Amino acid sequence: MAFRVGGGGGNASSGMGVDEHSVNTFLELQRKKVHRYVVFKIDEKKQEVVVEKTGGPAESYDDFTASLPESDCRYAVYDFDFVTSENCQKSKIFFVAWSPSVARIRSKMLYATSKDRFRRELQGIHYEIQATDPTEMDLEVLRERAN
Repeated sequence: MAFRVGGGGGNASSGMGVDEHSVNTFLELQRKKVHRYVVFKIDEKKQEVVVEKTGGPAESYDDFTASLPESDCRYAVYDFDFVTSENCQKSKIFFVAWSPSVARIRSKMLYATSKDRFRRELQGIHYEIQATDPTEMDLEVLRERAN
């Protein structure tokens, strides 16, 4: 049985549409460093991915993880700043596909089928993390991937 998103619209096979504001907010994070992170959700009524929350440049990784719901799926991007072993300041952008094990199956399917299309809209992502619980996206995981 095939899983279809929406009521037969053109996006059914490729997932949800992407709100222009979502792409612009990502570009603000990437180019202007206006945000530390952006959390996106699927708006089923609009049939598109929209911005749910942004975190300012001074917000921490704990603030970011706290902004993800415990029992529902989300997409997020996080701008990770770090210092290399050569003492160089670097920044890497992580895409997080958050799908907690306690989320509804319908929600997991919706986010899974829409992820690739949404991710393609966000040019300049360095790494992707798929997490079903907070330990899979611990700050140490980001450090290991970034180095």
